[in-house]
Amino acid sequence: MQFARKVWKLLVAFKDALALLFLLLFFGLIYGALASRPTPGRVVDGALLLDLDGVVVEERSEVSPLRLLLSAEAPAGEYQARDVERALRGAVRDGHVKAVVLDLSRFLGGGMVHMQEIGKALDAVRAAGKPVLTFANAYADDGVLLAAHASEVWVDPMGGAFVAGPGGTQTYYKGLFDRFKVNAHVYRAGTYKSYVEPYIRSDMSPAAREASEDLYGSIWATWKADVKKVRPKSKVEQVAGDPMAWVEASKGDFAQGAKSAGIVDRIGDKTEFERRVAEIAGDGPGGDGPAYAHTRLDTWLAANPAKAEGASIGVITIAGEIVDGEAGPGKAGGDRIAKLLDDNIDEGFKALVVRVDSPGGSVMAAERIRRAIERYKARKIPVVVSMANMAASGGYWVSTPAERIFAEPGTVTGSIGVFAVVTSFEKTLADFGVTSDGVRTTPLSGQPDILGGFTPEVEHMLQASVDNIYGKFLGVVAKSRKTTPERIDRVAQGRVWPGAEAKELGLVDEMGNLDVALAYAAKQGGVGNGKWHAQYLGAKEGRFESMLRSMLAGPGDGEAVYDLTGLVAARQEAQTRRIAAQFANLMGSRGAQAYCLDCPDLPAIGDPREAGNGLSLAARLAALAGLK
Repeated sequence: MQFARKVWKLLVAFKDALALLFLLLFFGLIYGALASRPTPGRVVDGALLLDLDGVVVEERSEVSPLRLLLSAEAPAGEYQARDVERALRGAVRDGHVKAVVLDLSRFLGGGMVHMQEIGKALDAVRAAGKPVLTFANAYADDGVLLAAHASEVWVDPMGGAFVAGPGGTQTYYKGLFDRFKVNAHVYRAGTYKSYVEPYIRSDMSPAAREASEDLYGSIWATWKADVKKVRPKSKVEQVAGDPMAWVEASKGDFAQGAKSAGIVDRIGDKTEFERRVAEIAGDGPGGDGPAYAHTRLDTWLAANPAKAEGASIGVITIAGEIVDGEAGPGKAGGDRIAKLLDDNIDEGFKALVVRVDSPGGSVMAAERIRRAIERYKARKIPVVVSMANMAASGGYWVSTPAERIFAEPGTVTGSIGVFAVVTSFEKTLADFGVTSDGVRTTPLSGQPDILGGFTPEVEHMLQASVDNIYGKFLGVVAKSRKTTPERIDRVAQGRVWPGAEAKELGLVDEMGNLDVALAYAAKQGGVGNGKWHAQYLGAKEGRFESMLRSMLAGPGDGEAVYDLTGLVAARQEAQTRRIAAQFANLMGSRGAQAYCLDCPDLPAIGDPREAGNGLSLAARLAALAGLK
């Protein structure tokens, strides 16, 4: 009995210690976040510092306070492209800003369209006579593209740069499925609907290769043209086209190699770079921050809120994978977006701009969003679509209500096709002596049976359903484009198109960015020469979530930076997440999908713990292998 009392006291003491620890952590987080929150009005004379420690996105994803609190490490940051652009455009006229500094030491990239738009904003800063300086330990494709627009590009002596170019390999699972006799039931409509190919082939089909070569060739040409325009003497084609000769010429010194190729201008460490910035922007206040006078991005944005004068032009953002339910921001939950649209339909918007940056996803969710947009049209509110990096498959489905579609040359669109994938394991189980038998009252009794196999009737019904949805897809596109389903079918078939080609094919009306689309929408809404502003629909980040993100995801000295091997590792991690997502999609309970496999991968923030769920099928197959 005495022993039990001691154990009980020990458990109570342990419980009290944990409670005290969490209480201290809670108040510590609040204090730290409050101390690090941007304070309006504290813009100082000096440099505007854009410390992009993460990715540039169309819409910042939802932050989970619990996940942030329990995370083993601070997550990488997410920066909305429109915020970065607004700060840069504002820096042109802001008398406090003497220069712009981009710290790309922890930069993980962004989409082509976003990089180009930010690059144009950097050009505007330089045209105003204000220097733009960048620093990184290592530059990869997106970093090279941004840095090309700077007046001075610095790299650490131990760093360098490389250009990989778009494209790469896809992982195919047919051999794995054949080995373990997993039956992948695939139903698709569209010759080029390559999303299902990894499950039924061991390599890329000729049709998919044709589409990918055209798409990636166009993106690569656009990337090179952008760099050459601002740095005509750079030798990026040599760096990318013959990397071995380039490395040999620089004797393995990637920093010197990057300088000789015109990718960087100066070689120096962070201290030397900061001294150079201080010559232009003035000395800093000291402490842990940079050694030059500066104002960070979040502080500048807080001190310069977007003006809301004149008429309102509503903007709904459809970013990320389109999924059923309330998911997002960061994912386009069909129910969430439809509710946002319906809740704001009486706000008096002169027009609605649908900003799309999505590779597609659930057909049901896409149709839910499309119908909500159609309700605006029924109210005689003009609807305009602005496509960002991609508006493919379901991303194009939600674009069909528009009276005018704007895209950019780097936009990936089209991919008008539908598929569904369901796996069954009757052959796998039979190898271990497990069989199925029973009584059916109809051909559909107990179907679909993933353990006993599908009946021919079920197979036929599922394919017929996909064909029917594809027909509806062609119908809504044909109605939107004022043509026939037969003509749309010739440019559909699941094929993706670059923005310029999509315009030639009639899938897009005009080349132009979001600002151009907003101006057109205002004109169609009858604003004329009057003032107007964009009003983005969506829940604003809560105060507590903002504090947590500011403290845990904010920039800070002493955090890990990416050298050349670090950037390669980051790409490897992204590939692992993609494979995990493919398995998760295969095993998940998902209906018909309009999703684009050929769309370039965008840098994404992922929780490594989620990868384990996606690899559940791989784990099961590995377990079976161990039994043989």
